[in-house]
Amino acid sequence: MPLPLLPGNSFNRNVGKEKFHKSQHWGFCNNVMMLVSEEKPGIGGEPLLGQKIKPKCTIYPQGDGSNVPSWVAFDKQVLSFDAYLEEEVPDKSQTNYRIRYYKIYYYPEDDTIQVNEPEVKNSGLPQGTSIQRHRITLPPPDEDQFYTVYHFNVGTEVVFYGRIFKIYDCDTFTRNFLRKLGVKVNPPVQRPEDPYIKIRREILDHVEPLRPYESLDTRKKFLQYHGKILRFFCLWDDSVSMLGDRRELILHYYLCDDTIEIKELLPDNSGRDLNKMFLRRSKLPKLGKVDQEFYKDCDLSLGVTINVWGRKVLLYDCDEFTKSYYKSKYGIENFTSVSCKPPSPPPKIERKFPPYNGFGSEEDSLLNCIDLKPTPHQKNFKKFMEKHSYGSENSILRFLAKLDTEKYADLDRIFVISYYLADGTISVFEPTENNSGLTGGMFLKRSRVKKPGQRVFKRELPEYLKAEEFYIGITVNVNGYLFRLLNADEYTLKYMEQNVDKYPFSDLERSLQKVKQEESRSRELKQVFRAADCKHTKMVDYNTFRDIVMTFTHGNLSEQESLTIARHYRVPEETRPDGDFLLALAQEKFKKNFFENFDRLIYACGYEDREKKNVLPTKDIKRLCKSFRLPLTNDLLESLLSRFENSEKQIDYKSFFSTLDWRKNPMPELQAQEYLKERCEDVWLGMSSPIPAKNIDYLTFLKDTFGLEEE
Repeated sequence: MPLPLLPGNSFNRNVGKEKFHKSQHWGFCNNVMMLVSEEKPGIGGEPLLGQKIKPKCTIYPQGDGSNVPSWVAFDKQVLSFDAYLEEEVPDKSQTNYRIRYYKIYYYPEDDTIQVNEPEVKNSGLPQGTSIQRHRITLPPPDEDQFYTVYHFNVGTEVVFYGRIFKIYDCDTFTRNFLRKLGVKVNPPVQRPEDPYIKIRREILDHVEPLRPYESLDTRKKFLQYHGKILRFFCLWDDSVSMLGDRRELILHYYLCDDTIEIKELLPDNSGRDLNKMFLRRSKLPKLGKVDQEFYKDCDLSLGVTINVWGRKVLLYDCDEFTKSYYKSKYGIENFTSVSCKPPSPPPKIERKFPPYNGFGSEEDSLLNCIDLKPTPHQKNFKKFMEKHSYGSENSILRFLAKLDTEKYADLDRIFVISYYLADGTISVFEPTENNSGLTGGMFLKRSRVKKPGQRVFKRELPEYLKAEEFYIGITVNVNGYLFRLLNADEYTLKYMEQNVDKYPFSDLERSLQKVKQEESRSRELKQVFRAADCKHTKMVDYNTFRDIVMTFTHGNLSEQESLTIARHYRVPEETRPDGDFLLALAQEKFKKNFFENFDRLIYACGYEDREKKNVLPTKDIKRLCKSFRLPLTNDLLESLLSRFENSEKQIDYKSFFSTLDWRKNPMPELQAQEYLKERCEDVWLGMSSPIPAKNIDYLTFLKDTFGLEEE
């Protein structure tokens, strides 16, 4: 008989139940689907027999706020507690326990806990993260529950895996967070001191280390001052020591690591090694010893003398960046550079040499007194290389001269004086004249000529005639012979006009200025020139022009100045030589040099003549002549080419080279000249008479000088 359905009479536990679903691991926590538990509950979510239901992950009450998950609401929020731990130290005579300090971090988003131990230098203990971040269970008998925020407060103890952590303080954010939850936060508790650290500190206070052993973190300073260098200009005066001198230095101070580098400024041809590094980059001790303090930027300033490993270096100036650095950091405004001029040398004792003894030259006698082992006199090699003529007429000044004497037999003697610019030597040559009774030839061999009026036996070196002392119209004393200079060759006159600083009488402007001083008589001068120009050719000969100008200026113009004016206003002359003479001269050169490659020249021209016109441009013919090394000078070659050139600047190369062939078309030989006459022409390459120009354009001269126009 069934029992009535009354309370206490039925053993069916499903009576009154509404949920009969099979529970699963997944559920909702804070409106987020997540794994609720690792254990399966029973039917309808009821626990099984003997099963304990653990609390959820959070204990915060559900309020009226937003329904966001906890890991979003408490993101990046951490509660920080300061705690310490008493740890027993067995088998230690100094202390029986240690005090270790920790940081306990509680993460409200998921109730996880992390324990860190700050690092202490030379503690001898492994420090850092002591307990990694995870949820920690309560000590037994509540090991089925986890630590929550309500288990933490100042002055309380927490047990993590058998280790007792005593909380003595927390930060401001943690206090405010607990107060908002309604937790009364206790005041901070004073933490005990570690006895081992106290003993070690007392020992270190009485011990000084032999060398620095602590590595300072200089990364911030490196990043701030990387590439910034202070530069000082320095001087090391080592002149007091034997073979010492004054050394110019540059000091570089690197702000990133307080190192110093010193470089040396070596002048040209100093004789020292090319290594300019005076001190390699390193820290510089103040007293030159390793165990001393090192130089810092505060120790460097203008006027300070620093010790560079025993060398006293003076800082006398700095650059603009260094000035701005000290102005901004130390407030220094005065950056006056220190004067470091070398002391005035003592008066040099004049060395006296004995007078010339008459043996050899004066230079050789002087070198015998200077060195124990005499050496030859050194000439000016640079001047010699610049002015050496290498066999041509260049760098040689040639003058036509007459003897300034009262002897009737010597009045008409003509001489050629050559001055060699390379070494300042002079040679005098006398051309030979037939039936004159004089032999002629070399009058004075090439040598240096002393100025007159000097004592022979004296201590000083003698003075010699210079190139500046030779110009037209002057009388030169050459070893007692007086020579009056009448004229010069074309090269000499051009050289004087190009170097008016040495030859003021060849300055055209200066010469015309003397003529302009008589401007009031310009009309009279014009009438004189017109009277001299009987044929109305608008020009007069050189002698007439010279006499008129010299008379007009009352002798203020020198011979050189009048010649300079005449050369500027001379009428050009046609000096084109005869064609037969040029061919004869060219064939004479070919005979002397045994040149017979005319057929090869014609073949080479035919190869160049691709269009077979039998003509080539003049420049191509000249290039081929140069490549075959024709023994002709440039002037002679250009004169020959101009003779055979047509209106289109082309040359019939077959006709040209056939005419030059001295075997097929020989020209009459040149008339042989006497030996002395050829020698005279080799020495004198100027004009045969003292007339520099044939005709002078006096109208242009009057127009440029006085502005007189032709009427």
